[in-house]
Amino acid sequence: MTISAPAIILIDPVRQGRPFKAAARDLGFSVVSLYTHDYLASLSGHAEGDDLSLYPADPHEAHRLITAAGVDARAVVPCLEAGVHLTDVLADRLGLPGNDHTLAWARRNKAAMREHAAQAGVRIPEFRLVRSRNDIAAAAHEVGFPVIVKPTLGAGSQGVRVFSTAADLDAQGPSVTHDVYREPVREWLVERYVRGREFAVNFLSAHGEHRLVDIWEYLRPDDADYDFPLWDIVQIGPEHPDFARVETYTRGVLTAFGIRRGPSHTEVKCADDGEFLIEVGARLSGGPAVDLWIAHGGLRPFHDTIACYLGQRPALVEKPVVFPVRFGSAVVHNEQGPGPLVAVHGAEEAARLPGVDSVELGYAPGEHVPATHDNVSIPFSAAVHGPDSDAVLATLARIRSLVRVETRPAAAVDGTDAATAASSHA
Repeated sequence: MTISAPAIILIDPVRQGRPFKAAARDLGFSVVSLYTHDYLASLSGHAEGDDLSLYPADPHEAHRLITAAGVDARAVVPCLEAGVHLTDVLADRLGLPGNDHTLAWARRNKAAMREHAAQAGVRIPEFRLVRSRNDIAAAAHEVGFPVIVKPTLGAGSQGVRVFSTAADLDAQGPSVTHDVYREPVREWLVERYVRGREFAVNFLSAHGEHRLVDIWEYLRPDDADYDFPLWDIVQIGPEHPDFARVETYTRGVLTAFGIRRGPSHTEVKCADDGEFLIEVGARLSGGPAVDLWIAHGGLRPFHDTIACYLGQRPALVEKPVVFPVRFGSAVVHNEQGPGPLVAVHGAEEAARLPGVDSVELGYAPGEHVPATHDNVSIPFSAAVHGPDSDAVLATLARIRSLVRVETRPAAAVDGTDAATAASSHA
């Protein structure tokens, strides 16, 4: 198939695929979509709205397929964490605007990310890279407890585990063998766990100028160590004591990692001894933030992302972003234990609360729900807004007073291994 009209190449347009495709068409382009993993290509309806769908994981093969199809490509745009490496390598081969392609792997692979950060003077936790689960314990003892263990690829905290003590690691080491994209885990990052406040920072960049969109703080129910940050997440403002230093630190991270255009989502921890990079992603936020920006801020993040990768300067970067309200999100975990879902009690009542924009149920009754450790095992979440942070926090507290996840014991899964049932939902 030959695409005659100028095209936007979208990399892995699945979860945010529809709005990206709609924005490309609204801007007058045809849509060519590349899918980098077999799992993404297996999702029902993934290619809906494509003028051309291609399935390469390798940049050389992607370039060959695009050239063979005669695509008049004008921009390459990442739509998911999985595709950020291919995006900039392919853009470079096609002679299109993009971020520094020589650092593309460092923006995708957590070990390469850590190595580059150390070379660039970006503060990071001490770490070790191991390629066998049998070596994790030795690496953890070298780094010192508490430690956090992460697959170097994947996304959404899948397979990430924190071990506060050596006894915790001895009791149950990392057991995940495949990441969220169903790819085998072949290496792990073992790093010192940083205790402190954690933030997600969203920027949009054009021609090397970084415009802050917003900062969200991950709020946990207690001071315990955690491997999955999502619980209550609240947008913060300049009055927050860590706002200025998080913004300044993140600007340095973006420059150090060669991010000159497009959105970015960076996670930073603030400890007593300074700021630490947890992860940088050259992509839009994957949570409720984008929908809230559109609903209450009048932003056009999908159009603006494409504009940046076209080499343009969208209006959003011209002046500070100011929202008329504050945003938040509640993620309710399955804490009862893995098993078939009986019900998410209180979900309908929560959806009717003032200030609740949307609720999302991750499972239907009868489906197996694992203990919540990552983005793909969330039974309930809600996006909210309010006039200020106190109002947002009050709404989140009200949601938690209403919503309860009920499961049956895992043994009740008829003829199905619990881990297999959980994986099938991802």
